Amino acid sequence: SLLQENMKSFLKLFPYKKCNIIGMIHVPALPGTPASLLSMQEILEKVDHESEIYRSCGVDGLIIENMHDTPYCLGKDMEPHIATCMTMVGQMVRSRSKDTVPVGVQILAAANMSALAVAKAAGLQFIRAEGFVFGHVADEGWIDACAGPLLKYRRQIGGQGISILCDIKKKHSAHAVTSDVSIEETAQAAHFFRADGVIVTGSATGDPANPKEISKVMTSVPDLPVLVGSGVTTQNLEKFSDANGLIIGSYFKTGGSWENDLDPERIRSVMEESNKYKL
Repeated sequence: SLLQENMKSFLKLFPYKKCNIIGMIHVPALPGTPASLLSMQEILEKVDHESEIYRSCGVDGLIIENMHDTPYCLGKDMEPHIATCMTMVGQMVRSRSKDTVPVGVQILAAANMSALAVAKAAGLQFIRAEGFVFGHVADEGWIDACAGPLLKYRRQIGGQGISILCDIKKKHSAHAVTSDVSIEETAQAAHFFRADGVIVTGSATGDPANPKEISKVMTSVPDLPVLVGSGVTTQNLEKFSDANGLIIGSYFKTGGSWENDLDPERIRSVMEESNKYKL
């Protein structure tokens, strides 16, 4: 069935059934964005260094994201070079990582088609998509649902091997307009619209998700991979250990702050803790 196919393709991608640790690489501000300081060469060197740290700590997956490009533009206002730069970054991370480690990409804000294009060109395994089902208001403005056009585009570029993991009731967003739609119903809608997995977050970067919410989502879509997308630490990891994957960015940085450099000690402590729960 379609249901079991989702879990099968997730298990082809990731080494474990649960508690896969996915390290986030926050790409330095890209050329032309307000905080841009580095040349493309310098950006690639920094990303290379971070990939190396993650590789040596043995994370189960990686994802690149243009986190420093604040304030983010919606896809329609994004210049073509952003995707081009992210392709170069993605290709470098892919080439520096073991073949068994899946690499993904997210392009803020909600530039999901661009992310698919990057994944296709750089040989990446998954994208993290915002606004897959239902609309919501984010700090960048209104984010429309995109499942239909996105999945058609994936097929058009021959990208069926690229998984789409989508945020539901995403952080940094207002969901008043869908307040009568529960997170479980949102997960079921994402599943009905052929998402390859769903991601549950807290209310902002670094804020923990609600463990009760996660178990509700896991119960409502038993055969769909469920990942946690914010706020996981060594201390609270046990509460999230049933999820299929944990995407960690902020906690892996010095002092737990997303704009700082990676701290290998923090990564190692999470890997050690996660080994207790992996299946």
